[in-house]
Amino acid sequence: MRVDLRSDTVTKPSLAMREVMSQAPVGDDVYGEDPTVNSLEERVAELFGKEAGLFAPTGSLANQLAIRMLVAPGEELLAETNSHIVRAELGAAAVFSGITTRTWPADRGLLRAADALEIARPNSGPYLVSTTAIAVENTHNFGGGTIQPLEEMIALHKGAKEMGLSLHLDGARIWNAHVATGIALRDYGKYFDTISVCLSKGLGAPVGSIMLSTRENVTKARGWRKRYGAGMRQIGIIAAAGHYALDTNLSLLHHDHRRAKYLAEKIAEIAPATINPDHVETNIVGLDLSTLPISAAELAQMAKDEGVLISALGPKYARLVTHLDIDDAAMEFAGNVLSQALNRALMSK
Repeated sequence: MRVDLRSDTVTKPSLAMREVMSQAPVGDDVYGEDPTVNSLEERVAELFGKEAGLFAPTGSLANQLAIRMLVAPGEELLAETNSHIVRAELGAAAVFSGITTRTWPADRGLLRAADALEIARPNSGPYLVSTTAIAVENTHNFGGGTIQPLEEMIALHKGAKEMGLSLHLDGARIWNAHVATGIALRDYGKYFDTISVCLSKGLGAPVGSIMLSTRENVTKARGWRKRYGAGMRQIGIIAAAGHYALDTNLSLLHHDHRRAKYLAEKIAEIAPATINPDHVETNIVGLDLSTLPISAAELAQMAKDEGVLISALGPKYARLVTHLDIDDAAMEFAGNVLSQALNRALMSK
């Protein structure tokens, strides 16, 4: 058996999804004439209570288009220290848009509105950089799938508006937060000026994210998408996968959460210092190996040798992500492999 837990991006479209894709009505999206992508953009915008949406090939591009609408060159975006926008988009905010970033640290990426608001410096005059927007990631990838508390987002929204700041939601895995909490997508959406949501992670589509905002912002972002080389033509073929994912796969996310919790509990039985299962809220398990005589790369190799793929995202940090293509048999197999690998590492102390 081979079990791939490196990311929920490794999912493959099912035969049923491929069939829907093959039958999708299409047109030229650069001309705004693809009916399938138009309907997907409208559908997702409606889900979050936004005026309009824009299909992008990646979550990184959706994020970058969104923050460009909020922050001018030479101005400042605030984000948590280990947020995707700061750590995993290769400095795109600076390279593409001349945006500077400043960060606040948070345990597991958990939002406290005061942390962001305390470092915000809007209207700083001609000699200092001015803060103009704050980004929040929900769920927080490198925090281990942390769900951001709604009350903290409400507090952040209130404080940001009082300071004249805009808010962006990196909602790549907002679907997981929605399923885990039961909080309506509109209740997340109404506190942010721009939102990015991903279709190719837990929802299982092969490609695609949607940037959401006002019609004015989306119209501007469409021009920037073309400028960045991401104006696409008959993309209804892949937008149809997004429709299928929302129709069929959204309701399955709770299984990913259950399986991630199982893996965390299984690992905690052997190496309790590496993971607190109570902190596994969605589909990501982050392992802190700092107390073990093994690196993340070594653990990843040991697991790979036995047929389980995981990510080594730091010298002592490994990540497992459950997804649509992991069933209970794969979950149990991976749990046994990882438990045995960690047990061997502990026995070698």
